[in-house]
Amino acid sequence: MESTSKAVAHALVSSISFAVMGVFVKLASEVAVFDKVLFRNVVTLVIAAVVVHRNRRAPFGRPENRAALLARSLLGIGGVVCYFWAIDHLLLADAAILVKLAPFFVAVFAAVFLGEPIHSRLVIALVLGFAGGLLVIKPQLDLQALPALVGACSAVFAGGAYVLLRHLRDREPAETVVFVFSLVTVVGMLPFVLPGFRNPTAVEWLWLLGIGVSAAAGQLSLTAAYRHAPAGPTSLLGYATIVFAALFGWIFWDEVPDGLSIVGGVLILAGVIVAFTRGPIPPSADGGPARRFDVR
Repeated sequence: MESTSKAVAHALVSSISFAVMGVFVKLASEVAVFDKVLFRNVVTLVIAAVVVHRNRRAPFGRPENRAALLARSLLGIGGVVCYFWAIDHLLLADAAILVKLAPFFVAVFAAVFLGEPIHSRLVIALVLGFAGGLLVIKPQLDLQALPALVGACSAVFAGGAYVLLRHLRDREPAETVVFVFSLVTVVGMLPFVLPGFRNPTAVEWLWLLGIGVSAAAGQLSLTAAYRHAPAGPTSLLGYATIVFAALFGWIFWDEVPDGLSIVGGVLILAGVIVAFTRGPIPPSADGGPARRFDVR
C-alpha cells in the first residue's frame, strides 16, 4: 500500500510538473518555438549527462544502434516542436489532450513496422481515441484547424519515437537514449536559433528556466512513480496532466475547453483504459521503457 501511495504521489507530481511546463511555454509566447525547445533540452542534457557518467554508460550507445538512436531523436524533436507550437496557438488543455493520442499511433506503427497484433480491444480503443481526437481538432476546410492538426502531429511523431524505443529497450539503457535525444535536440536547434537569436528579457529567461526545470521535475517524478507501481495504472495517472492543464488555462488565461473538447478528452482516456489496463503502456518518448521519461 505504501508503494502504491508513493507511486500515485509521484505520478501526480509529474502530471502537475508537465502541466506547469505548458504554462511556462505559453507564458513565453514571444520567444520562438525553437528557442524554447533548445532551452528545455539543455536542462535535460545536463541531467542525462550526469546519470550516464554516474552509471558508466556509453553516451552514444553501441555502433549498431546509433542509426535508431538518431531516428528516435529526430522524431522526438518533431514531437516537442509541434507540441510547443500547439501550446502557443491552442487552449492549454486542448494541446495536452492531443499529445495524449500518442499511444494510439504506437499501436498502429507497431502493427505496421514491428508486426505486433491488433486485438479486438485495441480496435475499440483506436476507434475511441481517434473519435476523441476529431472532436478536439474539429476539422474544417480552412486554416482554423491548423494548430489542432499540429498538436495531433506531435502525437504522431511521439508514436514513431515510442516504436523505436521498443526496438531499443533491450539494446540501450534509458539514460543513453535520453542523452542522445537531448544532445541531438540541442545541436539540431542551434542552426534555427542562432541566426535570428533575440536575447530574451529577464522575465523571458525566467520562463525558459521554468520550462527546463518543470520538464526535468516531471521526468524525475515519473521515473520515481514507475519504481513503486506497475506501468499500466501509473501511466493512466499521467492523463491527470489534462486536468491540471485545463485548471491552469482557466486560472491564467480564462480558458474553458468547449463541450466537444471535453467529450473528446473523455473518449481518448476511455480508449487508453480499454487498450492498456490489461497490458503494458507504451514506453515514453524521452527515454526507454515507460518507467523512465515522458515526452513533453
